[in-house]
Amino acid sequence: MSRVCQITGKKVMVGNNVSHSKRRTKRKFMVNIFTKRFYLPEEDRWIKLNVSAAGLRTINKNGLNVTLKEAKTKGFIENY
Repeated sequence: MSRVCQITGKKVMVGNNVSHSKRRTKRKFMVNIFTKRFYLPEEDRWIKLNVSAAGLRTINKNGLNVTLKEAKTKGFIENY
């Protein structure tokens, strides 16, 4: 499972650990991803999505159908 949110498109970022002496070493900023099941009442089926915490809030705010259509137009998800 790649760590990419299928709703917001968030993915792993790369940055630096900076010590007290200002030495820099590479690190990764991981995304808070969940594998979550959602119910589509129009199609009477369950779908599984890799969703970040921000994606969950977006689904709660806008609704599942609207959010899935937006994600599909932005190219974050092919089919659901």
